[in-house]
Amino acid sequence: MSIFKEKRYVRVDVESKPEEGLWMKCKSCGDLLFKRRVKENNNICPNCGEYFFLTAMERVESLVDEGSFTDISKPIESNDPLMFVDSKPYSQRLDEAREATGLPDAIVVGRAQVEEIPIVLAVMDFRFIGGSMGSVMGEQICHGMETAVLDGVPFVLISSSGGARIQEGVFSLMQMAKTVTVRRRLADARLPFVSIMTYPTSGGVQASIASLGDVIIAERGTMIGFAGRRVIQSTLAKELPANYQTDAFALEHGGIDRVVNRDVLRGELAGVLSFFVGVKR
Repeated sequence: MSIFKEKRYVRVDVESKPEEGLWMKCKSCGDLLFKRRVKENNNICPNCGEYFFLTAMERVESLVDEGSFTDISKPIESNDPLMFVDSKPYSQRLDEAREATGLPDAIVVGRAQVEEIPIVLAVMDFRFIGGSMGSVMGEQICHGMETAVLDGVPFVLISSSGGARIQEGVFSLMQMAKTVTVRRRLADARLPFVSIMTYPTSGGVQASIASLGDVIIAERGTMIGFAGRRVIQSTLAKELPANYQTDAFALEHGGIDRVVNRDVLRGELAGVLSFFVGVKR
């Protein structure tokens, strides 16, 4: 059985659906917030500064030039190769995730521009089964990198993932090696790869493609790590530092190059890209 199947889909704009109320509560400070005001503030609480999750398309809109994004995602979706069932069939989980997000899987790939610098970018969406990397995500990331090579432009990956998708077993784990292998083509073509880690970047994604950027940027507040804190602590039989798996810990130990606030992330990305392509700002 093929690990994924071709699917001609029409993306559903879930944000165009009627809003379920105009207000939301910040889980950090407890204040009642006007949803539109939060959205206009990059999904940051205007009172306490707490970050809310961004969907893949909200992330795209916050980073690229207005109107420059063109979706080039492959029309494929998972074929449930293992016929996996836990508390519910994997096929049912996929259907529910597609209905909730309007996406065929946990990633969107497209061409865009950042301050008129052309790029290819891939953006994960945590709402889709925890942004987990299965066969489709691996193929889409490789497609994005190969398109960047063909276009001769930088590749940008924005990660938000719990890691490999367990429902696809070894087919999911294979994507770690697959994406790392194709990443080499960017290096051979001397094209920059900018990896942006957002909350959370963990598991097989963090242990493979997300950690292989020429420049690795973390959005402030990002959790970065492989296994869960309790698993590592019990394995090592020792107490871990209080800031373990935080952006500050990763920066201090050389796992990332910089921690950036969300409201200046677009400018930081533009600056990195302009350095690599020789554009004066």
